[in-house]
Amino acid sequence: MYINRLTTVLSLIAVVLLTTPVTGQNPKPDPNIDAGNRANAILDSASWTNLFNGTDLTGWTGDTTGYVAEDGKLVCRKGGKNLISEKEYGDFAFHFEFKLEESGNNGVGIRVPRGGHPATAGMEIQILDHNGNKYGGDAEMGNGKTRRLSWLKPWQYHGSIYGIYPSRTGYLKPVGEWNTETIVAIEDHIMVILNGAVIVDAFLDDITPVDGSAHPGRKNKKGHLMLAGHSDRVEFRNLKLADYSPSPTKPASKYDNTAPEGFTTFFNGKDLSGWKGLAHRNASERRALKGKSLQEAQAKADENMRVHWSVADGVLTYDGTGQSLCTAKDYGDFEFYIDWKIPPGADSGIYLRGTPQVQIWDPWDPRVKDGQDPPTTSEEWVTQFTNGRNLGSGGLWNNKRWRNAPTVLADKKPGEWNTFLIRMVGDKVSIWLNNRLIVNRVALENYWDKTGTVPLPRADQIELQHHGSELFFRNLYIRELPY
Repeated sequence: MYINRLTTVLSLIAVVLLTTPVTGQNPKPDPNIDAGNRANAILDSASWTNLFNGTDLTGWTGDTTGYVAEDGKLVCRKGGKNLISEKEYGDFAFHFEFKLEESGNNGVGIRVPRGGHPATAGMEIQILDHNGNKYGGDAEMGNGKTRRLSWLKPWQYHGSIYGIYPSRTGYLKPVGEWNTETIVAIEDHIMVILNGAVIVDAFLDDITPVDGSAHPGRKNKKGHLMLAGHSDRVEFRNLKLADYSPSPTKPASKYDNTAPEGFTTFFNGKDLSGWKGLAHRNASERRALKGKSLQEAQAKADENMRVHWSVADGVLTYDGTGQSLCTAKDYGDFEFYIDWKIPPGADSGIYLRGTPQVQIWDPWDPRVKDGQDPPTTSEEWVTQFTNGRNLGSGGLWNNKRWRNAPTVLADKKPGEWNTFLIRMVGDKVSIWLNNRLIVNRVALENYWDKTGTVPLPRADQIELQHHGSELFFRNLYIRELPY
């Protein structure tokens, strides 16, 4: 962290008061801790790679004299500067523990190019004893009382994305104690979890840096990790990384309905375990159902599901006369594979977080009326395809403001199996169909909110939509991303 002390003192306007959780007989739940538990539950199942072996600086470059391996710890010694990972990383979770001395200062640079400054050419996550005497002091107030003042800017506190986004405070342990932190960087989503609390949860595409600078490094897709020393002693241990880069466009599975490494099946190939019927066609009204009303609606929907959805030879099959099928579990951010097959003229889709929809349909169906000849000229085809099905499957068809069509037609002919890889981070969706990228980080709009002001739910069910035709699905595998 770079702190221009004179500038910050002169520009001090607001007083930052660090608070501690309120204690009492029935304390209110801390929403930041609850969010951390949700994210940590996903991170617990991640595949981790150690970034520090406990004995030497293998895998690191830069200031290899200012940093040393000491009793299983990675120590930034007095005078230490920048230690840089040999490898580059794009989408990841970086987990570590750290211990600070009084007023200790360091940082974690992410997506930093070789030779670049961590806070501008990349992004720097603050490591700082912001309670230290170096950064504040007691001031006498007019009533004779004293108040702790800080001359740090909000975006200089521990955990902040330096200059870009401020962190929540109150979760840093006292000097000399070990803290546990996870930094999640997946596409434009940056999350910092400190001692179980989410202190940063930001989508870079949606914010403007709070310090008014450009910060071009926030646009980087990948780069090096950096421990950005500022000459203070800071100790680290248990450094490890989970890779959340986009998966291959086809699952690496030898057998149908067998999940590849890092994924789990959400269709077992045998029965409807893990699935439920659609309790209400309108997601907003479905979410409002509670208690007995919800139980009754769900029981009726499940009965309908068992009549019209079945499993035959490892294939999830729909007879065309019931309702959509829904996951019993809600999902937030994720990647999932799904194979699908439709008969000629069929129409289907996949709802993400209960929201329509990733379109599935037959691009070669002219949809002419009975007795009407199919189009024979390009002009007639354009006229017939006012609904856009000739553009192919995979578009976010209900979008009104963002793009709703795929960039290329990648469908196989009706009766053949197609494969989607669908990746959702925040409200942005990327889709590969039969190995071709057809949707590239397009926002899925909240169809159920006609005002255009209510964001997508952060998590909800995935639905296989019906439009009155037979449908076939298999090889449904999902990898949850921390959110």
